[in-house]
Amino acid sequence: MNKKAFIFDLDGVIVDTAKYHFLAWQKLAQELGIEFTPEHNEQLKGVSRVRSLDIILELGKVTASQSDKNKWLFQKNEDYLSYLVDIDQGEILPGVLTILHFLKDKNQLIALGSASKNARPILDKTGIIKLFDAIVDGNDVTNAKPDPEVFLQAARLLGVPNQNSIVFEDSVAGIQAANTADMISIGIGEEVVLHEAKYIFKDFTFIDVSFIEALIH
Repeated sequence: MNKKAFIFDLDGVIVDTAKYHFLAWQKLAQELGIEFTPEHNEQLKGVSRVRSLDIILELGKVTASQSDKNKWLFQKNEDYLSYLVDIDQGEILPGVLTILHFLKDKNQLIALGSASKNARPILDKTGIIKLFDAIVDGNDVTNAKPDPEVFLQAARLLGVPNQNSIVFEDSVAGIQAANTADMISIGIGEEVVLHEAKYIFKDFTFIDVSFIEALIH
């Protein structure tokens, strides 16, 4: 049996929690007098919380002390977590469960590779945590994507070589990380943004199980 590692990013791939990040960042930006649009938010995809704040401050040409930054980072996370209180399986993006269950049926290995420090509670609340053989999140790594650390660690935990690993990502940084790790990169989103990916699908409803079957073999 061919055992492959299927590694999934979280925000924008499995669940649509990206909208809550946007709302929390936008709230903070407004308090700092900085305009923050959905277009600006694209720059934050797959990027660490610390770097995200720096990008927003650069947008508003705001300089801040480290203690201010720490306070704002904490505030943003508290606002984000408040949005997550009521999430359930309904947050899972269309088509994702079909693919996850198909992989389970085929005895394939599934991992999470996410920058989110809230990944475990999100998987728990959406009821799918037991589908994952390994979870690597923002608490487990020191380097953010496009550094491949998160994916390398996931493959290592699953005991699968990099070249037998497949990564599902919605961010440019994530696709670059997968490519750097010598893994098969699958972009979930717009081709114009994710053109560096080996394969690109608008969302999981466009992925047929026969495509997954071909990846396994």
